Amino acid sequence: MPHSYSALWVHLVWSTKNRDPILTPMLRAELFKVVLDIAADHEIYVDRLNGVEDHVHLLVRLRTDQSVADVVKTIKGNSWEHFKNDPEKYISWQDGFAAFSVSPDNIKRVRGYIDNQEAHHESKAFSDELKQLKAAVSSATKSSS
Repeated sequence: MPHSYSALWVHLVWSTKNRDPILTPMLRAELFKVVLDIAADHEIYVDRLNGVEDHVHLLVRLRTDQSVADVVKTIKGNSWEHFKNDPEKYISWQDGFAAFSVSPDNIKRVRGYIDNQEAHHESKAFSDELKQLKAAVSSATKSSS
């Protein structure tokens, strides 16, 4: 087979260092542009990108030669590198990340979830959101066994 094909979708989430609420709306807009530029430069397909003051969400489709860890390392490392010398815009990321596989029939739902982060977080903290995402995965895994 001369060509490889991948339909691996991943919902990625990571937070600012110490979950500090540093991502103002203006800084988020600039960060998102930088992330999309980094992704384009590294042939990373970012379908959705959004976030709030202390964390970001991405929906990414992986190529056959990409790993989740490498994609996250590329985006986090290069975005930090971009902002590191500007004290007004300095962004430091928490170590680690969360990654959730997304089946093709759930892509539309995850897109909506990522698009609506601001409204979602009017009533829910990031730590509660992450617990809910993990619980949903755990529940789905148990019900399919």
